[in-house]
Amino acid sequence: MGRKQAYTQAELLDTTKRLLLEHGYDGFHLKLLSRHLHGARSTIYQYYSNKEQIVAACMKRVMMNMLDSASLVDESDCMKALEQILHIYIQESALHRLLGDMHKINTVAASSAAEDLAFVEQSHVTLKDQLSRLFARAQQQGALRRDVPLPILIGVFFNLINTPNMLSIPTAQWSKHLFDVWLNGARE
Repeated sequence: MGRKQAYTQAELLDTTKRLLLEHGYDGFHLKLLSRHLHGARSTIYQYYSNKEQIVAACMKRVMMNMLDSASLVDESDCMKALEQILHIYIQESALHRLLGDMHKINTVAASSAAEDLAFVEQSHVTLKDQLSRLFARAQQQGALRRDVPLPILIGVFFNLINTPNMLSIPTAQWSKHLFDVWLNGARE
C-alpha cells in the first residue's frame, strides 16, 4: 500500500481558513480538517498539536498578509492610500469573522496560540494606527469634511468592508465603487 501524499503547512492553513469561514470556530474540528486534506491526518500533528494552535496560526497568517500588503501602501497621497487600504481590507473582509472568534480560543492549553493571538492583537493596533494617521492627514489637508467627526468617517469607512457584493463585481472594481460612494456620496 502506497504512502499518502503529505500537504504543506500553507495548504493546511488555507484549508483551515476556508473551513472556519464555512463552519465557524465551534463547527471546526480536526476530523473535519483532515477530511478536506489530501494526506494522512497525522500530518496535521507535525505542524500543530490541537485546534487552538491551528486556528490561532491561521489568524496570524491572515493578519501577516494584511500587514505586508498595508506596509507596501505609498502614504504620500493620503486619499490614494486610503483607497488602497480599503481594497486590502475588502480582499480580506472575512478576517473580521475570523477575529470574532478569538475569545473562544483556549490559550491556557496552547501557549503558541497565545503568542499568535498576541501578534494578531498588536497587528490590529498597527493597522488602526496607519488608518488613523491617514484619516487625520486627509482631514487636515481638506480632503475630507471637517464638520463630520473623524470617528464617524472612520466608522463608515470600516462598514464598507462588510457591504455584500451581490453583483459579484471583481474585488478591485468593487472596492473602487465603495470608495467612490464613501468619498463622494450617492448623488450625481
